[in-house]
Amino acid sequence: MAEVVVAGSCMIDLICYVSRLPKPGETIAGRSFSQGFGGKGANQCIMAARLGSSTAMVAKLGNDSFGRSTIENFNTNKVNVDHVGIVDESQSGVAQITVNDEGENSIVIVSGANNHLNDEDLGSAKEMISRAKVLVCQLEISPETTLNALKLAKEAREDSAATTTIFNAAPGLAGLKKEFYKYSDILCVNETEAELLSGVSVTDRASGESAVLSLQNEGPGCVVLTMGSGGVLYTLPREERNGDDSVSVHHIPAEPVNVVDTTGAGDAFVGALAYYIARHSSLSFSEKIRRSSLIATHTVTLPGTQTSFQTHTLPKELMVS
Repeated sequence: MAEVVVAGSCMIDLICYVSRLPKPGETIAGRSFSQGFGGKGANQCIMAARLGSSTAMVAKLGNDSFGRSTIENFNTNKVNVDHVGIVDESQSGVAQITVNDEGENSIVIVSGANNHLNDEDLGSAKEMISRAKVLVCQLEISPETTLNALKLAKEAREDSAATTTIFNAAPGLAGLKKEFYKYSDILCVNETEAELLSGVSVTDRASGESAVLSLQNEGPGCVVLTMGSGGVLYTLPREERNGDDSVSVHHIPAEPVNVVDTTGAGDAFVGALAYYIARHSSLSFSEKIRRSSLIATHTVTLPGTQTSFQTHTLPKELMVS
């Protein structure tokens, strides 16, 4: 059985590299183009798999060349695809990504077949999800399907080995149902998503801490806010608060690096965190966050999304408890 199960999106990334992002109505010349595998769910699953977790994907693809190549990519990375379905009525999801010289990006996604993942698919994968150590979900599929996946994981088992749920609330969704917080052991957001959900404008560490505390009050187990070069802000899970009812916000600074492309860095962080929860339970939550941040930082020094997930070049000490 898979340790880490991801219920979420698969995309093909179509990436243009430019000196600067174009203005509305403007045509500019790009420097280069690449095509690769993406989608928040697939990215997170691939990162966990490359780090060493046994993984499985619950997803939908179109009956097209993009879908077939995505299946091949999962097979290459030893991801279980028993619950990756193919639909004829929609194309595979795509993401049009533009990256400037500073490594900043602008992304447009067309979900396509991802929108066809439904509760029936979750039911088919119920045993696999309930036996996983970690379930990871995002919002690039139907929000209702995402919520039901989180519910399934938390309600299917009530023993001490219950599945840990990681909810990456991305892309940001205004008016998110309160139930999402209830069923999320770990809520992961970036600055934009934190601002949308909390109503707090996140511009620095202090405002980030305010947003984290606001989100914590909604009821998730803990909150993780990734801030790029600003590092990571987070609260501890209940079991590491030593019985203290008060909640403190902790900070892990980011390592300074030469940024090439930030695309997929947040997904790399989430996938790495899932890996550490599944494989290195003896580590403190703070250490899991620190290591996940280092891995995500490593990816921004390379171009592309999954192509930047080069785990063989990571320091060996990141892989031991």
